[in-house]
Amino acid sequence: MTSRFTELTVDCQDPERLAAFWCAVLDFKVIDSGEGQVEIGSWVPTVEEVRARQMPPTLVFIRVPEGKAVKNRLHLDVSPVDRSTEEEVVRLLGLGATRKDVGQGPGRSWVVMADPEGNEFDVLRTLAPQGTS
Repeated sequence: MTSRFTELTVDCQDPERLAAFWCAVLDFKVIDSGEGQVEIGSWVPTVEEVRARQMPPTLVFIRVPEGKAVKNRLHLDVSPVDRSTEEEVVRLLGLGATRKDVGQGPGRSWVVMADPEGNEFDVLRTLAPQGTS
């Protein structure tokens, strides 16, 4: 048996706020919360399902005292499934994201953004069926 990628943990100052933002971005729901942490996902993981096959990882937001100081070494990429990339960028801006310049230069096919605590993520090409976006 090999290991499974089960969670991606994000250090943050406000786990509830960041979890709510990412729930809205990804259509996830809170699956667990406790003192200083919130876990979100598209499914409620069980040991049996994870052992049986690779499943989508959850996101866990953990409260830490320090703020973000430098560019992320790891970031999420998201792809809209029911609208154009630019329409998704507008939606995410409305949720509290910001556009971010990390030196990517002009003319890229993706848009670099930051969540409400400044964590960078990319909005990639749309996966919407042709004629939908």
